[in-house]
Amino acid sequence: MRDVLTGLDRAIVEFDRALRTLTGAVPSPREMPGQDLEEADLPESQRRHVAALMRVNHTGEICAQALYSGQGLTARSEDTRQVLERAGNEEAEHLAWTASRVESLGGRLSALNPAFYAGAFVIGAASGLLGDRWSMGFLAETEKQVEAHLDGHLESLPSADQRSRAVVERMKGDEVRHAASATARGATELPAPVKCVMKLAARVMTFTTYRI
Repeated sequence: MRDVLTGLDRAIVEFDRALRTLTGAVPSPREMPGQDLEEADLPESQRRHVAALMRVNHTGEICAQALYSGQGLTARSEDTRQVLERAGNEEAEHLAWTASRVESLGGRLSALNPAFYAGAFVIGAASGLLGDRWSMGFLAETEKQVEAHLDGHLESLPSADQRSRAVVERMKGDEVRHAASATARGATELPAPVKCVMKLAARVMTFTTYRI
């Protein structure tokens, strides 16, 4: 009975996390990077482009919250659950930073966020059911792909927009640490077809949320 109650408690916690994630009620304990930098006077076309890139990053963080919540719910060990929780807490900060940046640029968040959250949560829960080593492998590969994605954004962001660049640089550093942490805990290397599917899913998310 105790295990059932514990599982129910976790489900309630994850439901609450989902609501807070999707409604933007997620604070950031750390100061947002780049706050001391001057806001760039960007041409309208560049401003829209940067807002769209940051919207993509925001939805990526929505997916990260969902993935780690799903993985944590089905994790086999408390150690794995704590690793996922720590990573999720930092991703929540990224969520707050990117939302703030989109707002500052006069943009909007993606209307597709609830759908992406639901899909990512199911994927996370499924990976957790495969075992902790597979779950850590999924975390490590996710973070590696996000790192590459952020590198692309750093190349695309206007050099004058130092505020956005500071946010993306800090996010990238956190993702690198998350991947290293997962690898250190015995992450299983994912099969090549799984990595390809993950990349395809990321491209679909990027393409749609840049526009919607």
